[in-house]
Amino acid sequence: MKKIILKLLLTTFAVFVLSHFLSGATIDNLNTALTVSIILGLLQVFIKPIIEIVTLPITIITLGLFLSIINTILLLITDFLMEGFHLSGFWTALLFSWLLSMSQSFLFSFLKKEN
Repeated sequence: MKKIILKLLLTTFAVFVLSHFLSGATIDNLNTALTVSIILGLLQVFIKPIIEIVTLPITIITLGLFLSIINTILLLITDFLMEGFHLSGFWTALLFSWLLSMSQSFLFSFLKKEN
């Protein structure tokens, strides 16, 4: 449970920082970033596996690159659901998705693995 909360807080930090440095992404405040992180996490847990199964053939053909499009779609859905979070378009969402994935990988690497 502690690891999930830490990952949520690290994702919130990454979303907040990225939205301030990426010109096409805006976010109102830190509470909105936390809500975006929660919604994005829920979408990744419940919706992403279904989309991945449906799009498995194209994912295989593109050698996994289509997963970036799936992550971008999840971000655009989050943008649609959230009032204080806005991405200016598909390409901004794609760049935001890539940067968020890289920053999460970097930040999550600091968490110790529990046996």
